[in-house]
Amino acid sequence: MAKEDILQQIEELSVKDLAELVEMFEERFNVSAAMAAPVAVAVSPSEGGAAEAASETLKVVMTSAGQKKIQVIKEIKEITGKGLKECKDLADNLPAVIKEGVSTDEATSIREKLEAAGAEVELQ
Repeated sequence: MAKEDILQQIEELSVKDLAELVEMFEERFNVSAAMAAPVAVAVSPSEGGAAEAASETLKVVMTSAGQKKIQVIKEIKEITGKGLKECKDLADNLPAVIKEGVSTDEATSIREKLEAAGAEVELQ
């Protein structure tokens, strides 16, 4: 099976199924998905200032759920892969860290999605 076929099948999974798949990978290969993020942004010291900017990570903090709270909760669920109750708790207890340790591009993308749903978000 080609790698592209595998990626296409993964794209078709629900958030719940994808979360279960990640757990299966962690158990089978004795790894942690949380450990993968720092490795992905590792750069060589010879790249200087660009290396520092590339390794910068941000925290996405929601400060208000806005008027469309249900849409915001759905978006949080999609972004985090957490359960509905956990996502509702995040929306109810503000300010709330939605995701941390993400690249600038990913943080900006998350902020745009949440703001489109009606939330107010800060990047820290």
